[in-house]
Amino acid sequence: MSCCNTTDERPNLHDLAKRIDADDKRLINCQAVDVNQLMPLKYTWAWEHYLNGCANNWMPTEVSMQRDIELWKSNRLNPDERRVIMRNLGFFSTAESLVGNNIVLAIFKHITNPECRQYLLRQGFEEAVHTHTFHYIVESLSLDQREIFNMYHEVNSIHDKDAFEMTLTSDIMDPNFSTDSVEGVQKFLKNLIGFYVIMEGIFFYSGFVMILSFKRQNRMAGIGEQFEYIMRDESTHLSFGADLINGIKAENPEAWTPELVAEIEAMIGKAVELEIAYAEDCLPKGILGLNANLFREYVQHIADRRLERIGLQPKYGSRNPFPWMSETIDLGKEKNFFETRVTEYQTGGALNW
Repeated sequence: MSCCNTTDERPNLHDLAKRIDADDKRLINCQAVDVNQLMPLKYTWAWEHYLNGCANNWMPTEVSMQRDIELWKSNRLNPDERRVIMRNLGFFSTAESLVGNNIVLAIFKHITNPECRQYLLRQGFEEAVHTHTFHYIVESLSLDQREIFNMYHEVNSIHDKDAFEMTLTSDIMDPNFSTDSVEGVQKFLKNLIGFYVIMEGIFFYSGFVMILSFKRQNRMAGIGEQFEYIMRDESTHLSFGADLINGIKAENPEAWTPELVAEIEAMIGKAVELEIAYAEDCLPKGILGLNANLFREYVQHIADRRLERIGLQPKYGSRNPFPWMSETIDLGKEKNFFETRVTEYQTGGALNW
C-alpha cells in the first residue's frame, strides 16, 4: 500500500495538517503519511539509534595493522589460533553482506516510517564499512581472498548458518510479498527476528568473543580494535531491531499469535545449536582459555537475553562465562584518536575542493 497521495488534485491545507500528524506514522502499512516526511517524529527511539550510529562513525583504515602483520608472519601463532582467526574472517566477510542485502532489498521497502528508514540508511552504510573491514584485514595480512570470501560455500559450520538466514529472506524477496495480511506481517517479523535477533544478536557474538580474546592478550590488536567498533555498531543494530519488532507487534497485535511465538522460539533454538556447532568447529582444541563448553553456556546466555528483549521467556538459564564482553561494548571510540597513529588523518588530505 502506498503512503503517498496518489491523486492528481492538490491537497488543501486541512489535508496537509493531517498528513504531518505523527500518530499516523505506522512502522508498516501506513496509508496517511508521506514516507518522505521525517518530522514530526513518532518513534524517537529510531532517531536516537540513528544519532548513536553517527556518533560511532569509523573506518577500518583508521586502525594500524602493522603489529598484526608482524605477528601473522611470525611463528608465534599456532595452527589452532590461526584456525580461529580464519574461520571468523570467513564467516563475517559474507554474513555482513547478507545483512546489508537484506536491509536494502527486503526490509527497507516494507518499512513505511521515515525515521526508521533514516536509521536503515545509516545501518546499510555501516554494513558496507564492515564488509570493507574484512577486505582491509585480508589484504593487510596477504591472505587468499578467494579462500576467505568463499568459505561460506566450503566450511559446513559457516554454510549452515548462512543458509538458515537465507531461508528467512526468500519469502519477503518475492515480488508479490506484502505486509497487508496477518500472514505477511508474521513473515516480516520472522525475517526481522532472523537478522536482528539471530544473525546480529546471536551468530555474531561468538566470533566477537574469539577475536577479542586475542586482543585481551595484546595479540592481533588491530583486528581486535576493528571488531570492537563492529560490535558497538551491532549492539545498536540489535537495539534498533528489537525496538522495531516490538513496535510492529504493538501496531499489529493480531499477528503475534501463540503459533508464531512457538515458531520464533524454535528458530532461536535452532540458531543456538548452529552457533554451538560453529564454536566447536572453530575450537576443536581449547585456546586462549576458551573451549566449546564455555561457548555453549555463552550462546545460551545471550539467546535468553535476546528472547527477553522481544518479550519472550528465557529458555536456558545459563550463566555468562565472559562478563568482560559487556565492558568492551561500553568503551568510547575517542580512545582511537589518542592511542593510534597520527597518520590516520592522511585520508582527509587527499580531498580536492
